[in-house]
Amino acid sequence: MSVRTGRTALIAVVMASVGVTAFVTPAAADGTTGGHHRHRGTQQAIEAAVRDGVPGVVAQARDRDGTWNGTAGVANLRTGRERLPQDRYRVGSITKTFVATVVLQLEAEGRLGIDDTVEQWLPGVVRGHGHDGRRITLRQLLNHTSGIYNYTDDPGFQKKVFGGFLQHRYDTWTPRQLVGLAMEHEPDFAPGASWHYSNTNFILAGMVVEKVTGRSYGSEIERRILRPLSLRATSVPGTDARMPRPSGRAYSKLSEDPKARIHDVTELNPSAAWAAGEMVSDSADLQRFYRALLKGRLLPRQQLREMTTTVEVDPQRPGNGYGLGLMRLKTSCGKDVWGHGGGIHGSSSEALMTRDTSHSLALNFNGDWSGDAWAVVEAEFCG
Repeated sequence: MSVRTGRTALIAVVMASVGVTAFVTPAAADGTTGGHHRHRGTQQAIEAAVRDGVPGVVAQARDRDGTWNGTAGVANLRTGRERLPQDRYRVGSITKTFVATVVLQLEAEGRLGIDDTVEQWLPGVVRGHGHDGRRITLRQLLNHTSGIYNYTDDPGFQKKVFGGFLQHRYDTWTPRQLVGLAMEHEPDFAPGASWHYSNTNFILAGMVVEKVTGRSYGSEIERRILRPLSLRATSVPGTDARMPRPSGRAYSKLSEDPKARIHDVTELNPSAAWAAGEMVSDSADLQRFYRALLKGRLLPRQQLREMTTTVEVDPQRPGNGYGLGLMRLKTSCGKDVWGHGGGIHGSSSEALMTRDTSHSLALNFNGDWSGDAWAVVEAEFCG
C-alpha cells in the first residue's frame, strides 16, 4: 500500500524493513522455450533474496524467446511446499493501475473529466485541517500530486492494522473511515505543488468510480478488465480474508525487531487497503494486463498518453516518474521499465515491462521484512 522513493522508487511493503532469517531450499527454474540462459542472473537474484530471509520467491519473465519461470525458497514454512509459477498472491498497490485504468475509461466515455475536482464527485468528503476537495483534481489523485495525507501513516491506523494485526486482521474498514483518518491531519502540501505517494488518493479514486457508475469499483474492474482479458487468476476480494488456490502462505514479523518471531499473515480482510491495494493475481495475469494496457487495448490513445505522462518523483533520480497509476523506472543500464509494485502484509510484488512490451517481469516475495526486489529487476532487464 505504500511507496519507497529514492534509488529505486519501487513500491515496498508497508511494514518497516527489519532483520533477516534464512529459510533456504533448493531453487528451481523452468520455461516453455529456449534462451533461458539469459535469465540466469534473475534466478541468482531470487536465490539471494531467499538467503537474505525471504521465505520464498516466484518470478516470471517474458521476452522474444518465450516465457521463463523461476522459483526459490518455499511457499509454506510448515510443509516445505515449494513455490509454483501459478501461485496467486496479494499484489498490494499494483491495484492502483487497475483503478486508474477504469477512471480513464470513464473519461474516454465522457462520463467524467480527469481535471474535474474531487468536490464535484464527492462533495464534502475531502475537508478538514486544510484539505479542500474543491482545489484537487482527479488527475492529482492519480499521479499523487494532491497533497492529501496518506491514511496509512496515521498512528492509530498503524497501531491497529500493523502492531495489532493479530487482533484486528478480520476487521472491516469502509472507504469513508479511511479517508476520515487522512482528514484528521494536515495535507503534505498545496495541490499540485509537489509529489508524495498517498494511498488516500486511490481510496478517493475508487469512491469516484462508484459514484459515477453506481456499481462497486471491483465490479467495474471485473467487467472492464478482468473478463475481457480473461484474467482468471485475478480478483478483487472485498472483505474476503481467504486466498484463492493455488497459493502459498504469506509471512511477516509484525515488528521492527529482527529477532521477532515470524507470523503467518495469509488471511486478512483487505478492506484496510481497498482501492489502494486489495487485489490478488498471479505473475502471468499481471504481465497480460500491463501488456494489454501499454499496447492500447484498454485505453484510447489520448487516455494512454495521459496515463504515461509522468511527474518527477525524486529530483536526484530524473529517470523515475509517476504517471496516472503507472510508474516509469530507469534501470542502471539505461532501460526504462513501466508498471507498478505493491506491498501488503506478508507479500511484496513487482510487475514491470519495457514500453514496447517485448520484455516483462512479475515477481512476488512471500515475506515483508527483507529481500531486494530491485536487484531482481536489474538482473532481468540489465543482466
